Amino acid sequence: MLTEKHEAAANPGQPKGDPVCRRLSSLALIFLLLTLSGLSFLLRNILTLENLSYNTASMLFQPQNSSHPALAQKGPRPPYKNHTICSHLEPTPDEALEDRALLDAIAWPKPPAPTSLNQTSDPVHSLFAILPSKGGRERRVGDQLEALVQMQDFQGRPKHYGGDFLVARLHSPELGAGVAGTVVDHLNGSYSALFPLLWEGPAQVTITMVHSSEAVAVLQRLREQRSDRFFFRSLFRLGKLSETSVCNMCLPHNRPQEPLCNYTDLHTGEPWYCLKPKRLSCDTRINHQRGGNTNDLVTHKEALLFQSLVNIKVVVHASGPDRIDVLPKKIDDQELENRSIEPGPVKYNPSGYYYKGSWRSFDGTPVRQFDAKSITQCLTGKVINMYGDSTMRQWFEYLKAFVPEFNLRSTSWTGPLMAVDSQHNILLKYRCHNVPISVPTIIASELRYVANELDRLPGGPNTVVALSLWAHFTPFPVEVYIRRMRHIRRALERLLARGPGTLVVIRSANLRALDKELSLNHSDWFSLQLDRVLRNMFMGLAVVFVDAWEMTLAHHSPHNLHPPPDVIKNMINLVLTQVCPAKKS
Repeated sequence: MLTEKHEAAANPGQPKGDPVCRRLSSLALIFLLLTLSGLSFLLRNILTLENLSYNTASMLFQPQNSSHPALAQKGPRPPYKNHTICSHLEPTPDEALEDRALLDAIAWPKPPAPTSLNQTSDPVHSLFAILPSKGGRERRVGDQLEALVQMQDFQGRPKHYGGDFLVARLHSPELGAGVAGTVVDHLNGSYSALFPLLWEGPAQVTITMVHSSEAVAVLQRLREQRSDRFFFRSLFRLGKLSETSVCNMCLPHNRPQEPLCNYTDLHTGEPWYCLKPKRLSCDTRINHQRGGNTNDLVTHKEALLFQSLVNIKVVVHASGPDRIDVLPKKIDDQELENRSIEPGPVKYNPSGYYYKGSWRSFDGTPVRQFDAKSITQCLTGKVINMYGDSTMRQWFEYLKAFVPEFNLRSTSWTGPLMAVDSQHNILLKYRCHNVPISVPTIIASELRYVANELDRLPGGPNTVVALSLWAHFTPFPVEVYIRRMRHIRRALERLLARGPGTLVVIRSANLRALDKELSLNHSDWFSLQLDRVLRNMFMGLAVVFVDAWEMTLAHHSPHNLHPPPDVIKNMINLVLTQVCPAKKS
């Protein structure tokens, strides 16, 4: 009797209907279907591979868990949600604590909504008065001067709430002297301007209203709700094909349905996006350039709050004398005892003041005056690394008059720039900071984050790092600036640890000329807020501050984004004094 196996071998022409063959046929069919499915899946992934390449960067980045010790707080960490910047960049709990402390430190009083322009602050109707000294004594060097400001509206009625943005200066044109005052808001329409008396002779008080409290409330709204009011573009090109696309920090919020190119920095996590070109890939990006700003930011009623010569940087007049004469410092023991027990406002100590046109540090450290020869002597053997915006480029341009520039064939407004004196072994370098820098154009490959550049420096006693980043951040939420400064602070901590003796100089923001359009995006109020954040975040770190805010406020020249040569010279003297301090006798 033949088995089934034998029958199959004996009759090869017969159909194979046995169970084994049927199972083999089923397996072959299944294998074929799986192969077709795999090919379909592979093709679909090839088509979407580009999207994967520019959408995974932010998922790969994990921010460091660190906060500044000066702002550390104990107790439970409150929840913190930031709705003004890209939602995928939520801070860590420690960062959220620092964010909250910084935002509390720059909190500004909000006024009630006015019904008309007539109810808003009017600098012309407002007045200030120099308060008499205690006991009617003569004023001497070392005393403190106080002026009381009463703000009034356009109908001459006293204001009953605070929030106006005022700046104050005590100066003497005859002596080339000037010092910035501090303004204390009493939240009832009155303000105190405090000045230290630092020189003998005449001194004049000037109070200026930069913005009314109602205008500041509009600026706060724009910062919190219209972070898209400034935008940028990039050119994409491959061969003869080119496209231009809109770019910004928070395009996922603005254009949720459109594919994006994600240029988030993998090291720092700093976000940047462009709308994906229709016919080109994301890696064909050529440059970065200023796009423009939105014009429909304020209503007609709000626009009345931003009028040049009416309520933007207008002087408040004195109700009486605005000048005093200061006598030399001469205090006997009894008078010193009487003055020490008198109640009064807290003493205000500025960072410095001008006298005979030269800046003097308030702490008494002599600021050396440098000429061409002494600049070369001081910089011999040094590498000066300058990073930031055009206010830092001014420092490079000043110094290159003494150190020959090496032409790198780069644009003068973005750099990179370099000056070399091989005889004295001097190297000066300048590089602009990365986005959101607003320039006519810069090659995309030249965009570098300052924190990443700092991580490339070896550091050491012959290394100087100078930073100035603020002017291009004013249209954006404060959290954007906090995040950028946090990365730079961490990089500086690493630099100072591996390169002891490195000198780090940080230049603060300065005042600038304003009109309506500039006020809405680059107001001094925005700059002041960033300046306060900067000072708080670098408190306790071994850095030198150049107080550009006070140096421009105390100076007699009109406010300008780029301060005049006299101010720049004094800044450089202050820096070089730190680089080459006077030898102690």
